[in-house]
Amino acid sequence: MTRLVKSPKDVATGLLLIALAAFFAWQALDLPMGRAIRMGPGYFPMILAGILALLGLVIVASGIALPMGDDESPIDIARWPWRALALVTLAVVIFGIGIRPLGLGPSMGIAVFLSALASQKFHFLTGLVSALVMVAFSWAVFIKGLGLPLPMLGPWLGGY
Repeated sequence: MTRLVKSPKDVATGLLLIALAAFFAWQALDLPMGRAIRMGPGYFPMILAGILALLGLVIVASGIALPMGDDESPIDIARWPWRALALVTLAVVIFGIGIRPLGLGPSMGIAVFLSALASQKFHFLTGLVSALVMVAFSWAVFIKGLGLPLPMLGPWLGGY
C-alpha cells in the first residue's frame, strides 16, 4: 500500500514549526529591518523566523514519502509527554513574567530548574547545579560581557 505521509509526527512537527515561524515573522513586521551592514531591531527576528521555517520545511519533507510499511502509526495524543510540555512552557512563561520583578538570577534559575524537572531522568541535585551554572553563565554573558542593564535581583527581592 502506498501512502503520501511516511511519518505523521514529522509532518505535524514541521507544520508547527512553520506556523511558529510565520507568527514570529508577523510580529517582527512592525520593526524596522535595516540592512545587513546596519541591522535594525527586526532584522535578527526575521532571519531566525526564516531559518525556523526552513527547518520546518525540511522536517515536513522528511515525513512525506511514497512507500510506507505498517511500522508507523498515526499521531497518538495520549502518548505525548504532557508533563514535560507543560513544565517547559511554564518555565518560559515564568521567565518572561518574572524577569522584571524578580531579576535575571531568580527568573533564570526557576526557568532552568523547571525545564530540568520536565525530564524523566530528573535528579534534584543535577537540576539545582544546572540552574546555578546557567545563572552564572547568563550573568557573565549578558551583564558583564554585553553590559546589558539587567538587574540580578529585581525590586521584589530588594534589588535595584
